[in-house]
Amino acid sequence: MARRGSRAGLLGRENECKALVDLVEGARAGRSGVLVLRGEPGIGKTELLRHLLARATGCRTIRAAGVQSEMELSYAGLHQLCAPLLTGLDQLPEPQRDALGTAFGLRAGAAPDRFLVGLATLSLIADAGGDQPLVCIVDDAQWLDKASALTLEFVARRLLAESVVLVFAVREPSTGHALGSLPELSVTGLTERDSRILLDSVVTGPVDERVRERIVAESRGNPLALLELPRGLTAAEMAGGFERPDARPLSSQIEQGFLRRVQDLPSETRRLLSLAAAEPLGDVTLLRRAAGRLGIDADTAVSHEGTMDLITLGTRVRFRHPLVRSAAYRAAGPNERREVHRALADATDVRLDPDRRAWHLADAASGPDETVAAELERSAGRAQARGGIAAAAAFLQRATALTEDPARRAQRAVDAAQAKLQAGAFEPAATLLVTAAAGPLDELGRARIEVLRAGIAFAQNRGGEAPQLLLAAARRFGGLDDVVLARGTHLDAIAAAIFAGRLARGPGLLEVGEAAREAPPARQPQVSDMVLDALAMRFTEGYPASVPMMERALEALCDERLPVQEQLRRLWFGSFIASDLWDDERWYTAATRHVTVVREAGAFSALPDALDSRAFVHLIAGELAAAESLIEESVAVCAATGNTSPGGYGPLGLAVWRGREGEARTLIDAVLADAVPRGQGATVTITRWYEAVLCNGLGQYAQALAAAREAAAEQREIASPRWGLVELIEAAVRSGSPESAADALERLSEATRASGTDWALGVEARSRALLSEGDAAERLYREAIERLGRTRVRMELARAHLLYGEWLRRENRRVDARTQLGVAHEMFSRFGAEAFAERSRGELQATGAKVRHHTVATPKTLTSQEAQIARLAGKGLTNPEIGAQLFISRHTVEWHLRKVFSKLGISSRREIRAIEFEDEATSA
Repeated sequence: MARRGSRAGLLGRENECKALVDLVEGARAGRSGVLVLRGEPGIGKTELLRHLLARATGCRTIRAAGVQSEMELSYAGLHQLCAPLLTGLDQLPEPQRDALGTAFGLRAGAAPDRFLVGLATLSLIADAGGDQPLVCIVDDAQWLDKASALTLEFVARRLLAESVVLVFAVREPSTGHALGSLPELSVTGLTERDSRILLDSVVTGPVDERVRERIVAESRGNPLALLELPRGLTAAEMAGGFERPDARPLSSQIEQGFLRRVQDLPSETRRLLSLAAAEPLGDVTLLRRAAGRLGIDADTAVSHEGTMDLITLGTRVRFRHPLVRSAAYRAAGPNERREVHRALADATDVRLDPDRRAWHLADAASGPDETVAAELERSAGRAQARGGIAAAAAFLQRATALTEDPARRAQRAVDAAQAKLQAGAFEPAATLLVTAAAGPLDELGRARIEVLRAGIAFAQNRGGEAPQLLLAAARRFGGLDDVVLARGTHLDAIAAAIFAGRLARGPGLLEVGEAAREAPPARQPQVSDMVLDALAMRFTEGYPASVPMMERALEALCDERLPVQEQLRRLWFGSFIASDLWDDERWYTAATRHVTVVREAGAFSALPDALDSRAFVHLIAGELAAAESLIEESVAVCAATGNTSPGGYGPLGLAVWRGREGEARTLIDAVLADAVPRGQGATVTITRWYEAVLCNGLGQYAQALAAAREAAAEQREIASPRWGLVELIEAAVRSGSPESAADALERLSEATRASGTDWALGVEARSRALLSEGDAAERLYREAIERLGRTRVRMELARAHLLYGEWLRRENRRVDARTQLGVAHEMFSRFGAEAFAERSRGELQATGAKVRHHTVATPKTLTSQEAQIARLAGKGLTNPEIGAQLFISRHTVEWHLRKVFSKLGISSRREIRAIEFEDEATSA
């Protein structure tokens, strides 16, 4: 597609070439650039990548290409791209170094968290671009394995101030959504004029004008089609126009043309191309060894004139186009394919690459083969050890297909389904469970199937089906006298029922609680057993009866001596129980430790839940900017994998407490529209509570009352139904429904008095004051302020001042009212709680006071990420440590800090410490 004398270098691609050159120029100036080229096969994406490489003079370049046969091998594409950079591996922080080394199979270790692998890759690539601009090219990215695609998308989204260019080429139409969040450029067909020029450059004989018009029309400007379609026509057909039209898709026509050319080659040459097509690494030495086993001389085979523009054997094996590779593989029949895979397996060193050898052996098998299946099983174990869950699942799935013994096949199908579930491949996991269920499984195997079915249901939507499936599995384990598995599964059933709440499809909180109480007692009780017993009591005997057991379980969960793995699995229960007990201090402790443990362990898949709980603590404390930084981090982590934040509580809570009605109502509608069909009752409850808070802040008491009634409808649920009663009482009193308020107060006081914390008794006193008069009301308001003043829940304290001030104004005590309303207005304004601040301002003005506007005491010149980085720098964290916590490179941290210094007029990190920020959101 090159055009002589063209400054752009490629015919009809001036704009695309300029975009690529601009990326390189940006990298030379210290700016990162990312682009995804999308287009149909043959449209010229690979040529554009070659053009980019040719223009990247003075830059270091690395490249990789996705290979369809390696899509199941986790981190294969990433390893291919990063291999030239691995000399810098030892310079990474130890957790990152170990994670990436384990993922690449360079060292043994526990399966690394994919976020830690992503952070390590970001550091490796960013550091490589420190001395010399780095250009990274990935062709055929639609065939990257999932782990590599997600990791590279994670990296691409975080490149900012590094001298790095990252360009992908993706064939369309593509399946999946990898790289979908990145900037992209659609590569379309050439114009008719340029198509004619390109066609004329390859046609030497006479051409009938009708044939020329048909080729130009059918090619739709596809350069490879313009170059290859004429090859499929005889000279007579070109000159006379007597060929038959081909109605197949253009890519099929091009591939069929390549297929005809391969089939016309001598047998030895065709077999060599099939061998090369089956070997995805492009390893010339391996290809020659395998060819020798088939009695093929590689050099003689490729010397045939028909292969010159199909394949080259240089330092690596390279096909002209992926369609040539697929055509070469298709040209071989089933027996010949098995033959080439057997040759490749025999030529592969079992010590250096046992897994690829096993993969080739599987392709060489003509039927069930226990020896190969066992080898695939061992490969799955190795893949899982280095974090390749998707690869492990693929190995196990193939092992299942090659297993003849029905019992062994069923067992392997269960193992494969479990790996598929862990890899997020829910439909294949469910299909494997069908295979497993058809086999002669014992009771343990049947229980595992039920657990996995529940896991699929829970992972897909955290909805109402999971409790019933988990409960059935727990009972099976109990019948097998496996107490540990039975009790652990009962606790999983309770967790699923907590999320399902009122929308459970089958057993709900009461039923799973009753079943848990019937579970066999623990022989050596652990913290998880205390949690199980406490929650079972909570859901069967009611809140007051369970408080002592829940307090003991919470104390155990907050014990620093608890093993890290147990903290990772169970600390989220600590946040749930603490919120249910109105224990703000232990909620803060549990949520803070959960975030810290997850970060230190590198278990970043659990980070969004931990961050959301920690953000909630900051929201009710009135620390909205601190909560926002955590919410942004949670959203960033979820976006890196294409997932959504569970429940969406963070952004919704922030919008509600800020009183931003339009934004909040949009989020409320979106969350409910998603949660109700999924059976996520807990999400519905907390969303309705948020709606009640929003409406009370805005003075929309009738709407607040309706939302609070829904929030408080199912009191067996955790925490938020009691909070709903608090909102219900205020809304009912303000909308003239004292009977509803009195009934709600009776239900509330049963829980708050059992809890006995200052938070619980403070909101009860405030709520009771709303239904009281005279001295009794005043005593209760003062009690509420005193008790809430000893807690972290400053939002509730400010609301106590507001309600007390409103009561004083209605008692015509304007001076006293101004004091309380002034405190409320100052607090809400400082928090950034705009609706409640405006409500306070209106009440203050009604007393005759002049109200001055307040602003939040955070440096307003900084963006939220700059403020977050400044906070961490002020705490003494280094740039790599800040980058590791915020999932950005140290170069980006340096860039942000330069802006911080410039905006604040300071010159050192020491000066940051003197700046008063809102409560530190990321401290341990």
